[in-house]
Amino acid sequence: MNYLLDVNALVAWGWSDHADHQRVATWIQDTKSRRGVKFFTSSIPQLGFVRVSVQRSNGMVTPQLAGSVLQGMLEALGTRHQFLADDVPATTLPDWCQKASSTTDAHLLDLATAHQALLATLDTGIPGAYLIPLPTP
Repeated sequence: MNYLLDVNALVAWGWSDHADHQRVATWIQDTKSRRGVKFFTSSIPQLGFVRVSVQRSNGMVTPQLAGSVLQGMLEALGTRHQFLADDVPATTLPDWCQKASSTTDAHLLDLATAHQALLATLDTGIPGAYLIPLPTP
């Protein structure tokens, strides 16, 4: 199975003070140990990670530091990570996408689907996406 990590998954995984950090970190660790699993990122989630990381820190995290943290995260995935070039046009979006705030989610879902992957997210409002589960006790 292949997963395209969305922005909220990356932000939660990247910062230990995030409310869902343990949830995402546990899922990534467990999933990474499975044979044949790949984690994809693309420009949109990577840029989103940098932007949100700077915003949530009120400027205490610079874009350069956020990029460095992201690089370390991707290196931790080793050969399980693959950068996915965004080769899906934004000219058509699914019918469920009715608001401006849904366009990026819809596009990333289309990108994941086009590359036989699931969009891994914490967002319950993306039909067809893979919701990262809560850790089992």
